[in-house]
Amino acid sequence: MINLEGKKAVIFGGKNGLLGQSVTTALNKAGVSTIALSRSDFDPLDDTSLNSFLDRESPDYIINTIAYTKVDQAEEETSQAHLLNTTLPVMLARAAKTHNAAFVHYSTDFVFDGTKDHPYTENDTTNPVSVYGQTKLAGETEIFKLGYEKVFIIRTAWLFGPHKTNFVHKILNLAKDRDNLTVVHDQNGSPTYTPDLALHTVQLLESDCHGLYHIVNSGKSSWCELADEAINCAGIDCRVEPVPSSAYPTIATRPPYSVLDTQKFTEVTGITPRPWVQALRDYVYNDFKELD
Repeated sequence: MINLEGKKAVIFGGKNGLLGQSVTTALNKAGVSTIALSRSDFDPLDDTSLNSFLDRESPDYIINTIAYTKVDQAEEETSQAHLLNTTLPVMLARAAKTHNAAFVHYSTDFVFDGTKDHPYTENDTTNPVSVYGQTKLAGETEIFKLGYEKVFIIRTAWLFGPHKTNFVHKILNLAKDRDNLTVVHDQNGSPTYTPDLALHTVQLLESDCHGLYHIVNSGKSSWCELADEAINCAGIDCRVEPVPSSAYPTIATRPPYSVLDTQKFTEVTGITPRPWVQALRDYVYNDFKELD
């Protein structure tokens, strides 16, 4: 275990990203000096600007929460998806290696094809079925090819949390004005509360055990179950009706099952992520009002 107090971290996407804001908050609580950046601060794809910035700041941690997450649009905007999901993280990892800073990068459950019926471990074979998943996996692969030891790659999924719109937020706003909603029931995954993911990131950094990890809230859910639980928590009178994915055709293929196993994280930290239902209640009771 290492003490993070007094360390310095640069968080790309930390100023206004859904995950980045929560990561910045969690690091601050751990006593880390943070520099939260948005794309308007400077272009991280400009290698000269990036390295001069890092020369000046000398961070202990470089954390990347930037990603191209528009799954359907990625099928058509492949170069942009590749730029943000593969090129950028590899550039940041290379810069971290040059400046001897630990590098933290977030990946996705979409690196799997969803053909399993029990949670995916870090050792399971990847087989992404979308451009989004393919570019995220390429980012992972190329980062590890650098051979840099001080790398943490965290696969996560189905994010919801404060400060920015997300699936749960959209559902609750729709439910306020409707008697019923139809939501897909045949895609199952791991809903994850960004403050919990951020806290577990800090705990992983404290363990100083580098490598690939799955970090999500415990349990599994379909989109329909997540929507129904959120509406019930909020006390909104709206019925949720399950429908198959075929009712809402999408450009990109989604894995029908992408629940992630967090046992490796638990083994190195001694911590088991709490159930997503508990985390969802925190979001609905404490965070949702911020965006009403």
